[in-house]
Amino acid sequence: MPAIRPAPGATGGLLALVLGVVLLLATACGGSGQPKSGSTAAQPGAGAGSGDLQASQAVVDVTPGDGATDVATSGALKVSVSQGKLTSVQVKDSKGDVVAGTVSSNGTSWTPNTNLSVSTQYTVDAVAKDSQGRESAKHASFTTVVPKDTFVGYFNVDPGATYGVGEEVSLSFNQPIADEKAVEDALTVTSSPSVPVVGHWFGDQRLDFRPQSYWAPGTQVTLHLRLDGVEGSPGVYGIQSKDVSFSIGRNQVSYVDANTHMMRVTQDGRTIKTIPITAGQPGKTTYNGAMVISEKDVVTEMNGTTVGYGGEYDIKDVPHAMRLTQSGTFIHGNYWADPSVFGSANTSHGCVSMQDVRGAGDPGTPAAWFFDHSLIGDVVVVSNSPDRTVQPDNGFNGWNMPWSQWVAGD
Repeated sequence: MPAIRPAPGATGGLLALVLGVVLLLATACGGSGQPKSGSTAAQPGAGAGSGDLQASQAVVDVTPGDGATDVATSGALKVSVSQGKLTSVQVKDSKGDVVAGTVSSNGTSWTPNTNLSVSTQYTVDAVAKDSQGRESAKHASFTTVVPKDTFVGYFNVDPGATYGVGEEVSLSFNQPIADEKAVEDALTVTSSPSVPVVGHWFGDQRLDFRPQSYWAPGTQVTLHLRLDGVEGSPGVYGIQSKDVSFSIGRNQVSYVDANTHMMRVTQDGRTIKTIPITAGQPGKTTYNGAMVISEKDVVTEMNGTTVGYGGEYDIKDVPHAMRLTQSGTFIHGNYWADPSVFGSANTSHGCVSMQDVRGAGDPGTPAAWFFDHSLIGDVVVVSNSPDRTVQPDNGFNGWNMPWSQWVAGD
């Protein structure tokens, strides 16, 4: 490139121009010149532009560590901080659902409120501040244990349904439960108005809940299942998390006297109807005790071979049948017996029956009336039968167990 030479006599002007440009650049780039009057110079550690900004002293720790696998669903996850307090903790599963948790009163730790799910990847994002308000953060992810098997509890109540005052909440598990406390802790039954509701185990696959006395009419009841991630037996985990709410209707309790062959139906303690019945004949007597209606069928089949009576009977169209025990006790309509036995003799194979017609077509029969006025969960109390009191787990008949024994456990 050819050299640029100043024109004759212009040397002094060019030099002045160059010096002016240099001075302008130095001023525009913020060189070492002094700040203007009224401005503040940046101080070390006072802002993001400082070269020696101090880091937050808060140290966030996530247990289990990032990338961990086969993590337990209970007791393994914890977020903590030293030299600071947690300001935000967010734990999500692979679907984006947030895990609810609680920060300790001193702000230094966070734990989940419920068990984690099995075979699930979780991410953790936590933020903490030190005493100077400086933030630090931690991100981690981990995967929970893959179970060798799972279990569920099949419950006997339907959401939104209305039941009688004797309705128990019963769960039957598809796997034997070894850690009964862990499972029971994950199941609660609440009510409004509130009353204590306690669970009782019958063996290792059934857990029933009830209050001390029959529910009050109009009570709202909710079963809370939080079995997801609960290890019921070694390597066997629950997979349910849901709420089931239902209502209690009017108070109907019916009293069967096997000696007088009559049934007195009461609502709220007042007798509303008396019905002649026939109960179990000698050698095939009816259980005594409080029995809860657990099933209603307009027509059903009853075969003696299913309850140990051989081929003594097989009636394919028993009308207005309501189950009282799992072993086969029903209260039902009866069209085949001589009408004279109702109110005068016991002739059945252990059931309580009322006069009815074939096909359940006449709504005016005693059996049809009782069927139409009964709810699942209503109580039928039998007395003065030569048989023993029904076992509490034969149907949903825990009302026959004293409360002290019920709350004691198995």
